[in-house]
Amino acid sequence: MSVIVKICGLKEGEHVDAAVEAGAGLTGFVFFERSPRNISIADAGALTARVPAGVRKVALSVDADDDFLRAIIDGAGVDTLQLHGAETVARVNHVRDTFGLPVIKALPISSAQDVEAAKTFEGHADMLLFDAKPPKDATRPGGNAESFDWTLLKDAGFRMPWLLAGGLDPDNVAEAVRISRAPMVDVSSGVEDAPGQKCTRKIRDFIAAAHSV
Repeated sequence: MSVIVKICGLKEGEHVDAAVEAGAGLTGFVFFERSPRNISIADAGALTARVPAGVRKVALSVDADDDFLRAIIDGAGVDTLQLHGAETVARVNHVRDTFGLPVIKALPISSAQDVEAAKTFEGHADMLLFDAKPPKDATRPGGNAESFDWTLLKDAGFRMPWLLAGGLDPDNVAEAVRISRAPMVDVSSGVEDAPGQKCTRKIRDFIAAAHSV
């Protein structure tokens, strides 16, 4: 089975179409004002309408409250929530129970201890996403083009679906998958010409490279 690809931070219809046509399994939309990929709920709704059945439409938020999550769900046409902040296991459970949608919990990784700590979310989130820890001066928890030691995940033995993220691009994603044994990968900055500006060619090349493993 091919590696499943998530293209995150989509803001333009042509890039949504390119991701879907190239075989992405998940599309991602960012609702976080500090991100260059931030999108309005209305604009996201117009884009998710282009996504066919069978391709997930993921809303990324960072420590969002219930009111904001409800507004996203009601207006953006998403079917999955990605929690990319400091949300606890209790918060993940609350979000799943309150909104009835699958939840991806993003977790920062830089050591084997971080990987072990992530296992506390097993049975609570529907999927986990492993991203590099942001630099100390970063203004956002992800999308910083930073990678981590992929061997940390090689024999981690997670009993649930998970995604590898952080510093991936068309040139290194195949190697990253081979080393980490990731069943799914997530990319944002690695398929951009500038922060927040996706590149159709890079989207296609990334998906092709991931599927080649």
